[in-house]
Amino acid sequence: MKTLKKIPDLIFLKLNSALIFMGLGMSFSSLQDTSKTQNTFSEKVWKNPKKGKIMIIILSFMILLFLIFGLTGYYFVNSGVFKELSIGLIITGLGMFGFLKSAIEMFENHRIDKNTDFNNGNN
Repeated sequence: MKTLKKIPDLIFLKLNSALIFMGLGMSFSSLQDTSKTQNTFSEKVWKNPKKGKIMIIILSFMILLFLIFGLTGYYFVNSGVFKELSIGLIITGLGMFGFLKSAIEMFENHRIDKNTDFNNGNN
């Protein structure tokens, strides 16, 4: 608390670092095997066509928001903590593109309506 009183911008600087590393970590999610799900919750989401589409729309909207807020802050704030925080938002938004790519692939691999035995001709 003493350090926070001396440097009130410390929270924002740490948040910026957290956003940068979170974006980096999410970009590595595109390296995962999309033919397998990690848990039963994600399996339920990606097997259901309606839930899968909703999840992809939510991820796309989140990416759009991160990029809009990040680019707006970067171009319209002259200097300070918010300019640095906007860099973290931009990197997080770009890192989420890898996550979105993996989500789309998982949705295509696990959908029940496209991947049933009946659709493949195996009655």
